[in-house]
Formats: sequence, C-alpha cells, structure tokens
Amino acid sequence: MSRTITILTLALLACVAATVTRAAEPVFRAELVFPLHPQHNHAPGIAEAPNGDLIVSWYRGSGERKADDVAVFGSRQRRGETAWSDAFLMVDTPGFPDGNTALWVDRKGRLWLFWPVVIANSWESCLTQYLVSDEYSADGCPKWSWRGSIFLKPERFAERMLAGLKERLALGKVGEEEKKVAAYVEEHVVDKLSSRLGWQTRCKPTVLPSGRILLPLYTDLYSVSLMAISDDGGETWFGSEPLAGFGNIQPAVLRRDDGTLVAYMRENGPLEKIRAAESKDDGMSWGPVGTIDLPNPGAGIDAVRLANGHWAMIYNDTTSGRNSLAVSISTDEGRTWPHTRHLEKQEQGSYHYPAIIQGQDGMLHFVYSYFVEEGKSMKHAVANEEWVLAGD
Repeated sequence: MSRTITILTLALLACVAATVTRAAEPVFRAELVFPLHPQHNHAPGIAEAPNGDLIVSWYRGSGERKADDVAVFGSRQRRGETAWSDAFLMVDTPGFPDGNTALWVDRKGRLWLFWPVVIANSWESCLTQYLVSDEYSADGCPKWSWRGSIFLKPERFAERMLAGLKERLALGKVGEEEKKVAAYVEEHVVDKLSSRLGWQTRCKPTVLPSGRILLPLYTDLYSVSLMAISDDGGETWFGSEPLAGFGNIQPAVLRRDDGTLVAYMRENGPLEKIRAAESKDDGMSWGPVGTIDLPNPGAGIDAVRLANGHWAMIYNDTTSGRNSLAVSISTDEGRTWPHTRHLEKQEQGSYHYPAIIQGQDGMLHFVYSYFVEEGKSMKHAVANEEWVLAGD
C-alpha cells in the first residue's frame, strides 16, 4: 500500500513539475488589428473586459490636429481568439479632430474611453473628454451611458513652472529652442487660459489603494505633464501641480510598495533619455523632473506594474527614429531595468505610441501604431514575462 502511495505521489509531483516547466516557457504571438490602411491610424489604447475580451481604440482620419475628419475607432478580440473584429466607430465629434485615446476598466467593471477634442486645430486647444460604458460585451461600439469633460485649474502653476524651468536649464543641453520656451514661459505662465486648456491624454489611469484615480495628461504648449485627479470614482476631477521639466510629456505612472509614485515620460527635447519624477503625496506634487538611463527619441512610452511586483515598460529604445520597439522588466520597482526584449527592430518603418496591460491570466498585452510603406495599422502582441526575460 505504501509503495502504491509513493508511486502516486511521485507521479503527482512529476505532473506538477511538468506544469510548472510548461508555464515558465516563453510565449509570444502578434497580429495586426486590421489590414494596412491608407489613412492616418494612430495612438491606441487597450483594455481587458471582465469576461476576458480585449478592446483596442485609436484615432483615424486624413491627418491629426488639422484634419477635421479624425474620429476614434475601436476593435474587439474575443477571449480565446486571435482574430479582431472589423473596426467600429467609437466616437466622432463632428467638425473637430479627435485625438489620442486611452482605455481603462475601473473597479466596477465599467469601460472608460479618454481622448481630447481639438477645438481650434492646435494642440494647445485640446479639451479632454471621457465616455463610460456599463454595456460593452456585444459586437460593435460600447453603449455609452455617461459623457463628460475634464476642466482643470492646475495647482501652483506659475510657481512650479518657473521653479521647474530653472531645474530644467540646470540639466544642460540648452539650445535655441529651449531658450525660446524659457522666454515664452516667463511671459505667459500667468495666463489662465494657457494653464487650463491644452491638456490631453496618452496613457491609462493609475488607481491608488485609496481609490484615488490619477489620469496622466500633458500639454504640447509648455511641453510639461500634469495629473487629473479624482477621489470620487471619476465623477469630479481636479488638477495636480505640473510636472515642470520642459520636454517631459505623456506620463505613465507606477506606484512603489512604500507609496512613492514614479512618472515616466517621453523626452520631447534634446536630452534623449526617458524623463522621470516622483511624488510622495499621492500625485498632488512632484519632485524635480530628471532622466533615467534608458534612451528616448521623442516617442511615447507606457508601463505597468505586474501582479508579482515587477514593472514592465515599453518604449522606443533609440535616440533617433521609431523603428525599434522594446519592452524592459524591472525587478526593483524601477531602479534598474536589466531585462530587455524587442517587439520590433527593423531597418524602416515606425512602431510607436505603445500601450501595455497585464491580463487576468498574467499575460502581457501590447498594442502600438504600426507604420510601414504599404499603410498603417495597430499591432497587438501578447507575451508572458518569461518571453521578455529570455531576451532577444
């Protein structure tokens, strides 16, 4: 009897070991969300529904801010499938361009779409909007139940902008463009309209343990970032102090175990590295905006905290061009990024403006703008962390 139990025990252990081995094997696949398209298709967001379906958003039109036909489109991938639905219209503001999209599913299971409407065909005229849906499992466009605009009065705007300007100039590499920005800031920073309009989305919200929602925003007018904050589930919003690094836009925000928030940002100036700042007060104020030792060519990034506490970041790992797209893993909450693998590394083309989430099953999902000579699309890739850790 004991011998039989021993054999069964060994067999069970062998099965468990085999399962663990299989689970640790690198997994990766990728596909286009829709066939290559002649129009401008750009700036995706991605979210996973409670039922495991994936939804991707992006904008499409004959251009960007100056093209009044730009609207937001979406597509759905059913759980367990690899094909994407035909593109469907999510929102169109008639006569105005719609811009960068961000998707998010809140703690109540509601789907949120954030995007800016470009009021006067210029980035500084953006006004961020949102739509909320409780019903989005059916084919086609979600059934929107709530729409709003995010009006903000940034805290201590002039004070922080002037202090941040000094901090930025101290980093060096100050060219003629930076000198023009400095002169503009000193002259216009007290103007209320320029501080309250022009904020637009790129990356998904971050939710703190308290329930506070941080929606990362940025403005191209001053080339700085900001957090739209909600403490009531998104019913009302208010502005943080600006992340006044000048050249730092499109933040992605992660939280360390000690409560410190870290914002990683696209570098839109001459420093050629990803920008970063920290907050110790749940996103209201931010320390100096510096750099980390990862390159950036002036292209969007995104990041996510994984269930095991590791951090993952997706970015263009070059100082010029967007033909190389990488994902890196940090096991020490962003202090170092030793593990990197490429999703794209081509001679030509642009693979950029990525979004990243972790699914309920632990898999990493990436979506990004895919530009080649034959046309434009969104590309979706899915991988486990082991695939990234294995390296190129």
